[in-house]
Amino acid sequence: MKLTINGEEVETDTETLSTLLQKFDMSGSEKGIAVAVNDTVITRDQWNSYQLNSDDHIEIIRATQGG
Repeated sequence: MKLTINGEEVETDTETLSTLLQKFDMSGSEKGIAVAVNDTVITRDQWNSYQLNSDDHIEIIRATQGG
């Protein structure tokens, strides 16, 4: 299926949001990650069951420290 992740088109056979995050080395248990699918924030407790669909637009934001 075709997904758009942070503005970049990606082909994948991933079915759930959790699996997608693991594929991109963003473990579902890692703190500081926020995910929105089609402009809707998906809470961490939904990641394992959230089914992705072709043409979904996904934004993954990782909090970082700086100063």
